Amino acid sequence: MSYKGNDIEKQQSASTATGFNDKQIASTSEDATDRSHNIHGDTSSLDSRYTYETVDQEKNYFKRVYNSFKPMNLEEQGIDTSQLTPVERTIIASAKHPLARRLKARHLQMIAIGGSIGTGLFVGSGYALANGGPGAVLIGYVIVGYALLTVVNALGELSVQFPVSGSFNAFFSRFLEPSFGGTFGILYAASWCISLPSELIAAAMTIQYWNTEVNPAVWVAVFWVVIVVINLFGVKGYGEMEYLLSIIKVLAVVGFIILGICITCGVGDQGYIGGKYWHNPGAFNHGLKGVTSVFISAAFSFGGIELVALAASETANPRISLPAAVKSTFWRIFIFYILTAIIIGCLVPYTNDDLLNGTGIAASPFVIAVSQGGIRVVPHIMNAVVVIAVISVGNSSVYGCSRTLASLAVQGLLPKSMGYIDRGGRPLIAILFTSAIGLLGFLVVVDDEGDVFTWFFSICSLSSFFTWGAINVVHLRWRFALAAQGRSTDEIIFRSPLGTFGSWTGILVLILIVIGEVWVSIWPIGSPADVQQFWKNCLSLPLMIVMWAGFKTYHRSWNMLWVKLEDIDLDTGRREIDVELLKQELAEERQIIKSKPFVYRIYKFFF
Repeated sequence: MSYKGNDIEKQQSASTATGFNDKQIASTSEDATDRSHNIHGDTSSLDSRYTYETVDQEKNYFKRVYNSFKPMNLEEQGIDTSQLTPVERTIIASAKHPLARRLKARHLQMIAIGGSIGTGLFVGSGYALANGGPGAVLIGYVIVGYALLTVVNALGELSVQFPVSGSFNAFFSRFLEPSFGGTFGILYAASWCISLPSELIAAAMTIQYWNTEVNPAVWVAVFWVVIVVINLFGVKGYGEMEYLLSIIKVLAVVGFIILGICITCGVGDQGYIGGKYWHNPGAFNHGLKGVTSVFISAAFSFGGIELVALAASETANPRISLPAAVKSTFWRIFIFYILTAIIIGCLVPYTNDDLLNGTGIAASPFVIAVSQGGIRVVPHIMNAVVVIAVISVGNSSVYGCSRTLASLAVQGLLPKSMGYIDRGGRPLIAILFTSAIGLLGFLVVVDDEGDVFTWFFSICSLSSFFTWGAINVVHLRWRFALAAQGRSTDEIIFRSPLGTFGSWTGILVLILIVIGEVWVSIWPIGSPADVQQFWKNCLSLPLMIVMWAGFKTYHRSWNMLWVKLEDIDLDTGRREIDVELLKQELAEERQIIKSKPFVYRIYKFFF
């Protein structure tokens, strides 16, 4: 189902075989013409196949709100899918999914910067420090950070080229096979689903730092309502809230790094600290197992870094805004994780009693560090930041899960009702379903709620590594498909700075991480082999295999393990349709950059 060029006659002949009709082809050619007059401007008016129907402009406000929840009218798109294969149906459905394009460049930047700053960094880093020591935290964050750097760059290249609904789970179906899309998509959605109630509980427990008299279930209810309301305002509500919260989180982390450097250099009750704790009690705890144990904590901390690609289909101009957001990944990893790992390693020994025995915010190395420095007000500020971070991650949980579920539904991998899109561009049923899962947060009143969520998280414990590895595989398949179909990389709008080398090395690193996690799960730190601990950490591995086999059986597709490179669709879902015109424009843009001074070229490489 691939077009070998931009010739309209070729496209018309291809439409007969794949189910594309004349109306769609005409729309495609018109979009290519429109785009030639607006290369760098707002592309929200381009490609009418993707635009959403605006809400009726009635004077009555409540009438407009009511009408916004009505289903999107898709009849006018008139595509006959009866003759399409599952792979073709998946590609077209994800390309035409009517999500609203209301995210701007500033939204993407803040989603990219702040999307991965949450309880994983503020609290989870404490568990990593206690198990592995400062050296292990630094090594673990560097290794996982490099893997994520390859993933985000690979995903950025694909998402700029194909800003389709569901992003990477649609890419799994497109470049691998629909069973992979269903398997990885459900695991990814499950991770966000479980994250929502856990973040609500974390918020409630964090509030108890100030007030222990109010039942934590009350705070769960308050935060649940806030998060649901934000997401019911649509992608614009999500974007604006993430923009605000991410600014606060970024300022807090930067402020902590500056304060941490000052405390290390002697400002505070402890005097000069320097690298004292790297020598006593030492840089490493539990040796190689300690380093390996950091990987899960690091993955939890980095989780959400891929949301910027998921938002590509709801972005007005991904060609301009998405590359800038992707390029900031390096700085996010370096500033927010690597520097933070060094600072907390200098300020908090891994033998600290609060680190080992504390719960919730009391076990946060951020709070412990400033408290030991004798700064009385800052712990309260950091606690407030953690609350903000929890709300932000909860907000992202609803967004990430709902968009993934809706994308899987339109691909035919979940019930159609889950793909309901209203006139406001909201995947309403998916949002309500995710929000309903969030009600599990009321388990905060149960004594053993920790064990309950441990088993919930076991469902998706290793799934992040599988998802990230699959993204790198998809990137390689995309590059190989270009070569197999006689097409060059000149048509790639945004090329990953790491190229195929980055994807190959990223896959290798992630495989080694998974092997290490299986090893530590079978033989935990400080104890003999534990079957229960193994399943808590690795349940997602057999579950993934069972789900994949189930999808293959349901779709009766055992005769095709993956899509052949020659058959991969390299055109559907582009916003720039005319390939030859696109190649010419990209060549001109790259020539302009080459003519600029060296300093400017370096700047464009990193920003």
